[in-house]
Amino acid sequence: MRIVLLLLLLTFSKSLVAQNFYGFKNQRDIILSFGTGTTTYFGDLKDNGDYIDPKLNLNVGLQYFFHPNISGRAELSYFRISGDDKDSDFEGKNLRNLSFRSDNIEFNVSAVIHAFPKGIKFYQRPTINPYAFVGIGALYFNPKAQVPATDWNGNPLPDAGKYIALQPLQTEGKSYNKLAIVIPFGAGFKYKLNPFLNLGLEGGYRLTFTDYLDDVSTVYKDHNSFGEDYLAQAMADRRHELSPPKSPLGLKTDQKRGNPDNNDGYFMLSIKIEYYLPPTFLSSHKNKRGKGRYKRAKRR
Repeated sequence: MRIVLLLLLLTFSKSLVAQNFYGFKNQRDIILSFGTGTTTYFGDLKDNGDYIDPKLNLNVGLQYFFHPNISGRAELSYFRISGDDKDSDFEGKNLRNLSFRSDNIEFNVSAVIHAFPKGIKFYQRPTINPYAFVGIGALYFNPKAQVPATDWNGNPLPDAGKYIALQPLQTEGKSYNKLAIVIPFGAGFKYKLNPFLNLGLEGGYRLTFTDYLDDVSTVYKDHNSFGEDYLAQAMADRRHELSPPKSPLGLKTDQKRGNPDNNDGYFMLSIKIEYYLPPTFLSSHKNKRGKGRYKRAKRR
């Protein structure tokens, strides 16, 4: 699917080259980008060194050059991450038996430093230009997990198999914020396809200020503290799903559930198409309306 999309974009780029030569007589300072790629999560439900479970990301952005080598960029991204103790190579994680998935939205602004200056005119830019970036952003995340078939007492749970949000359940006794600050940084390069289009490849890591992307951070919550909320109890401690079931070690509040010493993070690898917007794109609608009034007046 991604190959087909790339071929369509390249075909479209040929038609852009044939547009009115007026575009060359004016500087194009604003760049629109679209991208897709993969996102890899790093946290308590992922083994160290495991990079084999990437998930889809989509992004759109606007970029403006303030200096021949430096531009500012604003970007909006959607991506999914997930983790499952069943996939771990460590028995201790297998016995914990936790899992999650999360659909996320990130907005960031970054400074992009290019190796070579962009040129006096946009079409005079280098054919290949490496770059690095660093910025700040905001992330919305919402970890979910599937409802178990039964609770700790063996009673069936409603909506078994359905994904539900974990944050309202306070699985560790904490109501964390689903908005987090992130620090994006990374590098990439862009290749000049034609005067109006670039093809780019970019990789960037996100430092986050939360350890709850996966709803796992500290210790088990006391089973008795859930009261009659058997759903929350079963979602917080899923060892009863194992065969044979494990004893509820979570009866004590000091039993380790996650590692609070390291915040969660994620890595995004994206292929991007960049398009240099026409200098009149913001006023094109206004110009068309003016031309229409002129034509009507002429007929009179």
